[in-house]
Amino acid sequence: MPRRPQLSNTTIHLTQQVEVMDERGRLSIISIPAERPLTVYVDKRELVTLMTLGGAPEALTLGYLRNQRLVRSVEDIHSIHVDWDVEAVAVRTHGGIANIEERTAKKVVTTGCGQGSVFGSLMDEIENIVLPSDARLRQSTVYKIVDTIRTQQSIYKQAGSVHGCALFSADGEMLYFVEDVGRHNAVDSIAGKMWLDDIAGEDKVFYTTGRLTSEMVIKGAQMGIPFLLSRSGTTQMGHMVADKLGMSLFARCTGKHFLLLTGKERLVLETELVDMLKIA
Repeated sequence: MPRRPQLSNTTIHLTQQVEVMDERGRLSIISIPAERPLTVYVDKRELVTLMTLGGAPEALTLGYLRNQRLVRSVEDIHSIHVDWDVEAVAVRTHGGIANIEERTAKKVVTTGCGQGSVFGSLMDEIENIVLPSDARLRQSTVYKIVDTIRTQQSIYKQAGSVHGCALFSADGEMLYFVEDVGRHNAVDSIAGKMWLDDIAGEDKVFYTTGRLTSEMVIKGAQMGIPFLLSRSGTTQMGHMVADKLGMSLFARCTGKHFLLLTGKERLVLETELVDMLKIA
């Protein structure tokens, strides 16, 4: 188990009630998701401001640093302290981040909602990512995951306007579920949780409610996860990167329907399920 950094344990309201008027002039109260800025400081140097729901800010910060390849090990982090009064998070490292100005200078703005961006060098690093060649996913497990998400209690069901991401085991048991205003924030939060709990991604399945863009595929690959599922679609670059990595990309996952775009050899089709679908 890696040495864990010191973490604050902040809590903050995730929704806000507002008055609305419908098309008949009737007033009612509904809940909307919160959205707030969180400015990340690393060793007293301002790095980035993330727009977030605020449900898991410590994990979000750690996952962001991990997925931007600014920190190589969770043991490099001394502490992460969130202060919502000033809407900031202070990260202290043990030895600093080498060449941080140079490494954060080049950015690629992505299509991810909520100010998604990746530092440009990450596009080059996918050449060095190798996903496990023997990972397999059963058709029934895909259906189990989709059904678990369908019945999951969530901010989305209460207030809408957020994205959700989840990590599952190879047999479809949900390990983490995180919602945020941007899907890239949710995936970073799960990456942070995986790091803190020393969980490898080689036999895991990642689910997102959002599009499978190149950013999402790259982050999933960095976490070592061979399977990405989405109820939405993918982009051309997301498809290209997944195909290059041999990652299984499942899109339009609803009910018993899905589209497997890449990594088709990883799916284990089950005869009885396929026959049932032919009859239906």
